[in-house]
Amino acid sequence: MLKYCTNCVMPSTKPDLSFNDLGICSACTAYENRIHIDWAERELEFVRVMNEYRDKNGKSWDCLIPVSGGKDSTCQVLKVLEYGFRPLCVTSTTCDQTEIGRRNLLNIRELGVDCMEMSPNPKVRRQLNRLGLIEVGDISWPEHVGIFTIPIRIATAFKIPLIIWGENSQHEYGGPAVSQDSKILDRRWLEEFGGLLGLRVSDIPEFAKITEADLSSYSYPSNEELLEAGVTGLFLGYYFPWDGLANALVAQANGFETYGKSVEGSIVDYENLDNFQTGIHDYFKFLKYGFGRASDIASLHIRRGRISRTQGMRMVIEHDGKFPATYLGRSLNKIIEPLGITEDHFRKICDQFTNEDLFVTDSQGNLVRDSSGSLVKINYDNQ
Repeated sequence: MLKYCTNCVMPSTKPDLSFNDLGICSACTAYENRIHIDWAERELEFVRVMNEYRDKNGKSWDCLIPVSGGKDSTCQVLKVLEYGFRPLCVTSTTCDQTEIGRRNLLNIRELGVDCMEMSPNPKVRRQLNRLGLIEVGDISWPEHVGIFTIPIRIATAFKIPLIIWGENSQHEYGGPAVSQDSKILDRRWLEEFGGLLGLRVSDIPEFAKITEADLSSYSYPSNEELLEAGVTGLFLGYYFPWDGLANALVAQANGFETYGKSVEGSIVDYENLDNFQTGIHDYFKFLKYGFGRASDIASLHIRRGRISRTQGMRMVIEHDGKFPATYLGRSLNKIIEPLGITEDHFRKICDQFTNEDLFVTDSQGNLVRDSSGSLVKINYDNQ
C-alpha cells in the first residue's frame, strides 16, 4: 500500500522524500521551517552576492539567467531587474515548442533585457528524445540536460561568472556562489541537479549513431574552462520565499500568457506550457512513482493553506495519471510520430516502466485500466 503524507498528498514513493514520526513529509517540514528564516537578512545577502559579481566596468552583463519563458523564469528576470542588475537571458530551446510557449518566451525580451537562444540540432534531439524515452523513461531527457549545459557553456564563453537559477528544491543552500568550499558549477553539480536519470552524455554514442560533436550542446565545459571563467550560480528560492502561484500572478501582470483552463494532468493553467512532450514526461513519473503533476501542485497549495488536504486528494484522483491522449490540445500520435514511435510501441514502453506494485491488477496479473485507458492506483490515501 502507498503511504501518503498526513499533511499533503505526496506519497512515499517520491524520490528523496522522508517522513517524520507524525507521518509528515520532509517537503512539508521544510516549508514550515520557513517561518524561522529571516527573509530580510536573506535579501541583504542576495544584494551582497550580486554586487560581488557585478561587472565592475559596466561594459558587460552582471549575470546570466536561463529562461524558458515560463512564469518562474519571467519572475527571475523581473527580480534581477528590480535590483538594478543587467542580465543576459539565455534559452535552450524546448524540444517540441508550443505556440503559447513561443509567445511567452518573446515576452521576456519585452521586459527590457538582452536575450540569446540556442536551438540544438533538431534531428539529433529527436534521436535523444526517443533514446531517453526508451532507455530511462524520460522523453524530455535532452531538454533536462540542455537547460543546464547550454547556459553554462555560454556563461563560460562570455566569461559571465554568475548564473541565476530559480527555485531551490532542497531549501538548504543558496548555490555554489555562497559556498564556503567550491564555488564552481562543475560536472558533479550537473549530475546532482541535471536530471540525468543515470544516462550520462558520454554514454550516448554507445546507444545511438551520434558523435561527440553532435552532443556538443549537451556537454559540460571542462573544469579548467569553468575555473578560468569562474562560473558559479545561486538559487533565488534561497533568498526569497518561492511560490508558484504568486510567480504566475506577477508574470501575468507583466505579459505572461496562461492556457485559460487546466492543462491535461494538472490542476492549473499556468505551468508547463512550452513543450508538447511534457504530458508524456509527467505520465512516466506517474507510472514509476504513482504521482503526477496534480499531486505536486495540490501539495504546494495545501502547505500554503489555500485548499484542504481532502480537497487536494479529490483533485489528485480526478486529474493525476491520466493517459496522455492529448497535451495542450495536440494528440499523442502527432507528438510521438516525429520520433518514429507508434502508439502501440508507446504503450509497450509505458508498460516497461510501470511499477506494477503501485497499480491494480486482475487475477491474471494484468494491469487494470479504466474507461479512458488510465491505470488505477492501489490506494489514493492511507486507507
